Amino acid sequence: MATWRPDPSFYPSPRMAAKAPKETIAYVAAFDPDRQRPDAIAVVDVDPTSASYSQIVGQVDMPNVGDELHHFGWNACSSCLCPNAPHPHVERRYLVVPGLRSSRLHIIDTKPDPKNPRIIRVIDPAEIAEKANYSRLHTIHCGPEGIYVNALADRDGNAPGGIFLIDHDSFDVLGQWEMDRGPQKLAYDFWWHLGHDTMITSEWGTPETFENGLVPEVLLGSKYGRRLHFWDLNKRKHVQEIDLGEEHQLVFELRPAHDPTKAYGFVGCVISLKDLSASIWTWYRDGNQWAVKKVIEIPAEPADPDLLPPVLKGFKAVAPLVTDIDLSMDDRFLYVSCWGTGDMIQYDVSDPLAPKETGRVRIGGIVSRATHPKASNGALNGGPQMVEISRDGKRVYFTNSLYGAIDPQFYPDGIDGWMVKLDVGDNGGISFDENFFVNWPKGHRPHQVRLEGGDCSSDSYCYP
Repeated sequence: MATWRPDPSFYPSPRMAAKAPKETIAYVAAFDPDRQRPDAIAVVDVDPTSASYSQIVGQVDMPNVGDELHHFGWNACSSCLCPNAPHPHVERRYLVVPGLRSSRLHIIDTKPDPKNPRIIRVIDPAEIAEKANYSRLHTIHCGPEGIYVNALADRDGNAPGGIFLIDHDSFDVLGQWEMDRGPQKLAYDFWWHLGHDTMITSEWGTPETFENGLVPEVLLGSKYGRRLHFWDLNKRKHVQEIDLGEEHQLVFELRPAHDPTKAYGFVGCVISLKDLSASIWTWYRDGNQWAVKKVIEIPAEPADPDLLPPVLKGFKAVAPLVTDIDLSMDDRFLYVSCWGTGDMIQYDVSDPLAPKETGRVRIGGIVSRATHPKASNGALNGGPQMVEISRDGKRVYFTNSLYGAIDPQFYPDGIDGWMVKLDVGDNGGISFDENFFVNWPKGHRPHQVRLEGGDCSSDSYCYP
């Protein structure tokens, strides 16, 4: 919907976005792992002055079952102010919510009442297959010229996965983004450097290798994703591939610098076949090419096999399992979710090639089962997973479920959902907000968090 003035939640630069008003609500994807009831977008009160603080205050249910809501995003954001494709009079109003398993795409209106959003359109898998030739929808980003959606498979569930565009006014599917994909086959996350006309994509696998859980033979055979792909954003053409090496499996979340003058970013690798460690890599420009460097390695922790799930017993150790990362708006702090051990780690990445740990908390974990001051159950399962940061960098929110079919492989007793919040010190350091703990209702597990007005993984900027 057009407005006379630019949406007040759009900011030309990350410096200005960091001065935005505090969020008062969060939207959280919630899914039924048994696929017996509809998934939902829940509305959580995150205003500490509110009587309903740390409670679910609204919810919109999907019209079908079995979607597996995963990642989602806004129809429009600060990239609409970019000079190459300006759309300043579009408003941040609609959540674009894909089903990873169903390949349905839901358009949800958050106005006039943000606590009571409503579905205004559902785009069926058949329409997406016909117009874009893709399925298994994963990540949403609002770009300067439209809504970008990536998919993990083609219409038949095979490689290659890729990206397609949706009009951010009509929500019509426009078609496949790639003009020349080169060697790229597997897909997972995508992000970009608008100031350097570059897109980056990462890799997971095709549906037969994850929809019923991770396949040990595929993992040990180094057949899951291990590469980064760099693209010419304007020409929509693949220009470079970087292989992280056979031992590094499941190259997941991408977090480029917010400052559009900076040509670097971070990617997490879930596991090493060598020693179960997880790692963080920095990509950066090296002359006329892109290069990567492993900058963080998080080791596995020795553990009593009797306390481990079958998939880890033979290793006698807990893998950290870095499954999400997020970067603060000022590009100073990187947050790393260790879903296996239960750690959320904060690193100062002011020097992106030499991070320094500045904070760590533990909650849940395969063995630790660490608790929270407000939790009624003394032993929490699941671990830090989807993480989101407020625009001012003062608050960090995260949930504890990874994916319906993979959760029981590492937490065989099941996962009881929760959502927590951390407070961030001015010069680093993190601690739990002891008054914020959402004990998720049974039957759903929480996944991605989106904050009112935008957050540190929702928007991109064209001005420094």
